[in-house]
Amino acid sequence: MRNAQVTLLAPTGTIALLMDCATTGIEPEFALVKMKKLVGGGTMKFVNTTVPEALVKLGYSEEKRTAILEYIEKNGTVEGAPHIQEEHLAVFDCAVKPANGRRSISWRGHVKMVAAAQPFLSGAISKTFNMPVETTVEEIMDAYIMGWKLGLKAFAVYRDGSKAAQPLTVTDWSNKKKEASSPVRRHLPTTRASETHKLSIAGHEGFLTYSMYEDGTLGEIFIRMSKQGSTLAGLLDAFAIAISVPLQYGVPLKSMARRFCYTRFEPSGYTDNPAIQVATSIIDYIFRYLALRFLSEEDLDELGIRTPVKEVEAAIKTTEVVSETRSSETNAAPKKNLAPLMSSNSTPSARPLVYADSVCRVCGGMLIQTGTCKTCMQCGTSNGGC
Repeated sequence: MRNAQVTLLAPTGTIALLMDCATTGIEPEFALVKMKKLVGGGTMKFVNTTVPEALVKLGYSEEKRTAILEYIEKNGTVEGAPHIQEEHLAVFDCAVKPANGRRSISWRGHVKMVAAAQPFLSGAISKTFNMPVETTVEEIMDAYIMGWKLGLKAFAVYRDGSKAAQPLTVTDWSNKKKEASSPVRRHLPTTRASETHKLSIAGHEGFLTYSMYEDGTLGEIFIRMSKQGSTLAGLLDAFAIAISVPLQYGVPLKSMARRFCYTRFEPSGYTDNPAIQVATSIIDYIFRYLALRFLSEEDLDELGIRTPVKEVEAAIKTTEVVSETRSSETNAAPKKNLAPLMSSNSTPSARPLVYADSVCRVCGGMLIQTGTCKTCMQCGTSNGGC
């Protein structure tokens, strides 16, 4: 019976901090200037205290040492410091690359250093082999094989950035706020493609002019209403500008259409556009027209904007077919002669619309009875047994 293991090398992280050591265990210095995250929140800045002594041994004067130390504390690296000689940079290499530098100790240097100390210890050596973020899987495998060949009894790899948070970093993020990217305005060309649409809402006529980019997307709008006063003209101009500027900054038309479609105020009523039979306001008409002009079918379905003409006509035709079928099956009552109700040169009038006793739950428009269904003439929504 004997002690097979007498000595080993522990991490000594906390102990080294209490003893004011520059490094922990066999680890090289993590960085000349490093930030440590505290458990209770906040960070603590550590500046290597052995750099001044190293500069003295390398023969730098006090004036040069002061300039170099000020540069290191400000930039976190000795690279680019005044008066520093190129052949002395390797003396100050650390485990990881500094934020403003490119030099660091290779992972092979870590492995060789631990291999040099391993024969003098009976147990393992606690050591993290730091690797840069660009390290590949093959390089990590090579590191493990190299450690095995050199006789190491423990091997732990950490690839920089592998965790969302790590105790030591080379950058202080505590006082830095993430800068939001500023939106960029996309100006229309001096000569741009435009279209003008004439609209009529309950007898109130107007014109909507919209300009497009080269890729066909909407860039700006102009609104003119006939017989308008100066107040309404100013409001419509201001509204057009308030819509055009966000469009040029990248605000989706779909988002604005969701806000403005089916807004209700006068003038409102029937229009001469078969795709928009009833408009609840000028703004409602404009945005529903622009949505039909520029948005996809999926977006229109999501916004509840449909072309109700075909749906209503199909429902009415279905009702007529059902009525004719039922009348042909029932011969109990004789058919009445409808000739006296129509003159010889008259044409059959359109079937009158039967309004339901409710309003649309989507847009608030009037519902018409189409067989067993109730269909909105404004947005095309159907309910009631369809």
